[in-house]
Formats: sequence, structure tokens, C-alpha cells
Amino acid sequence: MDGGEIRMVTKRKGRKKRHSQPADLLNEMGETVAETPDTSPAEDAGDQANDAHQVGEAVAGYELASESSGESVADTAAWRGPSGHLDHCPSGVRVPVPAISSHLIEGFGPDSLDPYGGRPGDMVGASDRKGLRAKVRTLCPPVPGIYGMFDRHGELIYVGKSRSLRHRLLSYFGEAARKEKGGRIIENSRAIQWETQPSDFAAQLRELQLIRRWTPRFNVQGVPHRHRPVYLCLGRKPAETFFLASSPPATDCVAIEGPFYGAERMRSVVDALNKTFQLRDCSQQTVFQYQDQLSLFELSPRPGCLRLEIGTCLGPCAAACSRDEYVQRVNAAQSFLDGFNDEPLVAVRELMESASANQQYELASRARDTLKSLQYASRKLGHLADARRDFSFVYAATGYDACSIWYLVRSGEIIDVASAPKDRDQYQLLRPTLKKWQSLLGSRHQRVRVDQPHSVAVVASWFRKHRGELKQTFQPEGAGRRYHRLSHHRADAL
Repeated sequence: MDGGEIRMVTKRKGRKKRHSQPADLLNEMGETVAETPDTSPAEDAGDQANDAHQVGEAVAGYELASESSGESVADTAAWRGPSGHLDHCPSGVRVPVPAISSHLIEGFGPDSLDPYGGRPGDMVGASDRKGLRAKVRTLCPPVPGIYGMFDRHGELIYVGKSRSLRHRLLSYFGEAARKEKGGRIIENSRAIQWETQPSDFAAQLRELQLIRRWTPRFNVQGVPHRHRPVYLCLGRKPAETFFLASSPPATDCVAIEGPFYGAERMRSVVDALNKTFQLRDCSQQTVFQYQDQLSLFELSPRPGCLRLEIGTCLGPCAAACSRDEYVQRVNAAQSFLDGFNDEPLVAVRELMESASANQQYELASRARDTLKSLQYASRKLGHLADARRDFSFVYAATGYDACSIWYLVRSGEIIDVASAPKDRDQYQLLRPTLKKWQSLLGSRHQRVRVDQPHSVAVVASWFRKHRGELKQTFQPEGAGRRYHRLSHHRADAL
């Protein structure tokens, strides 16, 4: 067996799958490889039965085969899978947990907004609700953090956050949650992993970060369309247009706003914006040609739809406008996203009033619905615009475990973090960073693309709901006074 390979059969999703792994890799994974036995058959049987019991607990959904199955536990370790078939492995070799995703092995992944380089966490697993609940009650702390639910195959199926992890997780096991979405999640869960966060604000940022990274199915599937987050984007050259995206596109966008909750409603918003600003809404496969664009042959391209004829599109596909004319409309659309242009609201309201006056009630009804959607988008964009205009500072988020974090907020977006200094030496080390932050805030009116565009929505919502937290903000040049004031408070507390 030395240096050789051990072939074993594991079970996943009701199908047998054969794995081949070197003996030393099994040892690294913590698996026990049997050598020449020096013990009696009776002792072997006891050890193997104990191994079988341990693995049977670890593999959710699998149960140890009963003696009535006709198999001898002394000869082979046997498990009965969900399909009722038996899976076997050679005597003396522990069956590993079925192949699981990297989420369960390596945690939730790196956190770019954690200056401390890692947060405490834990994971519990059980084969039934009662066992899982008991472990959560015993081990999970009542502090802020995020949590993830894993199914029997080790796939991350849901991510959530709470200001009290223990209370939130225990709520999934209550009778009231059985008929709700939480009941469906916990029924499919065989393991729960959590990661503490120093504050509720940090937990919100981490939750959105993980949902974007892993897209767990219960964070997407089963969520009504009216609650699904989407991003309102303006881009896609050579003829920019409004469109929706489930996550912020990495390239080819003039502006990205969101997230907005309500995909169906936002589709009507996109339709109204493209018509109001006379931007195209055709496929990206369409061939576009502007009036001032040189062509080898003198052709007369025809539009692919009626929008050019009815005046709701400039017709970049039919050489009906120049590139400069189209760019002017794109700039006007971008000013609407920035909260400085209410042209769509005025146009749709005038259409509704005109249709109503002419007794075109069906048209007036559609215009009214579109106006409501635009007002929703305008209100949300207004909140984001206020955050970009007013929120440029350092936010000192106090941690429950003394792991406080200073967030650099520039035009409403978090662009850097640092651990709050706890003594004079740490403050001196932080001074170069504070000088850099002061320079960054000096150009805060110039919008820049950041790695986490969703943070502006979190920041705007957080300070709108927690006005008192604005007292925890300061400018980088005032960090010294802030640090000395906190030092005096800590000294008084001691």
C-alpha cells in the first residue's frame, strides 16, 4: 500500500463516483489508511464501527447501515445513501465526506474591507434539525456577523447577516419559520458556518460582498422578481443604452447605479428612460452607423424598428444622427443618474395628462404606471446623489470586540479601510495613510470607478437609518483630535 493508490467509492446525488487518491494525500486530508493490522479481529471490528459512526455523522443524509442489511461491519463499512443503495469501502479505510466545495473548506474567502486580516468564525453540522439547533445554541455567539448555509453536498445555498448571530440562526428552527422561506432553507441545510463582524455596518458590507461573489441559490432562487436586486447601467458602445444587470459590469459602462430591488418595475424604468432620451434599445448585434461615419459604399441603411419614425430613438442604426448628437443625449441621461435632470418625469407626466385630456385612458394608465416606476428610481437616485454630495469623511465604526475600523468614505463610496489605532505607536504608523486619505478627499467631486460599487447604497441607507452615527465621522486632518479624545475616554474607563 506504500506509495500506491487507494480506490474508493463515495456517493453524491444518488450516483456512485469513483475517486483515486494517493495515500499521502489521504493522510493530509485527515483520512486513516490502514496498514498491516496488529490487533485482533474483534478490535478491528470495534475500530471500524467507530469510524463508520463518525463518518456517518459527518456525511449529512447518510445513515449507518443496520445489521439487518446482511453486511458485516467487521468486513466493510457500509452507508445507505438517499437512494437506498449501499456504498462500500475497503476494510480499514474511512470513507471521506463527499466532495465539497471550496467554500466549506476555506471559509467565505478574503475580505477586502477587513484590515485585521481575518475574523473569528466556526462551523457546525448535523444530520437533522434538532442536532443542528443544539449546536447553534451552544456554540454560536450573540454578536454581529454573517452566516452561510450549506447543503448535504457542501454547496453554499444561502448567505445572511445579523446583529446577533445566535438569535437569528435559532429563529430558523422555530415553528413560525417552517412555512416561510427560512424553513425551506434550514430543511436543505446540513451545516452552518458563521463569521463574526465587529459591527452591524461591517456585517452588511460583508453580506453583499459574499452574495455577489458566490450567488447562493436561495439568495436568488425563490426570491420574487420584485425583490431581486438589479443594477441600472448606461453603456455598451458604440451606441450607449440603458440596461439592467444582476451584478455591476466590469467594463463598457458610462455609469452604474444601484442596487435597485424590483426587476419587473425596473424594466419599465429602462424602457421609459431609453424612449425619453431617445437612446436605442436594440440588440448589441445590430450594426450601427452614424451620419458622420465614413463608409466604403454609399448605402441607405434602414432602421430595424419603428422607434425612429415615432420619434423615440435617434436612429444610430440608420445613420439618422451624428455621433456628437447621440453623445449629447447620453450625457443628459448620465445627469439624470446623478440626480440633476428630471426630464423623464416631466415628459411622462405631460404624456399622461395629455392622454387623459384626450380621453385616451389606456395610454394614460400606462403612462401613470411608468411615472410611478420613474418616481421610484428618481427617489432612489436622489438618495445616492445626496450620499455622493454629502458623504466624504472617515467613519469610525466601533467594534464590540475592540476591533474598531476606520472607513474612508469618498463621495458615498468606501474606498479604503484601516484599523483604528489603540495606542500612540499605532497612530504614528497610521499617519501616512491619513495623509493619503486627505489627498483623496481633496478630489472628491471627481467620480472614480471603485471595486465595490454597491457600497454607496449601503452607506446611503445606513446613515439615513442611523443619523446618530454621523457623530462618528471626521475629516482625516482631524484624526489626531479624534484619537486623543478616544484615548482619554479609554483612560477614564480604566
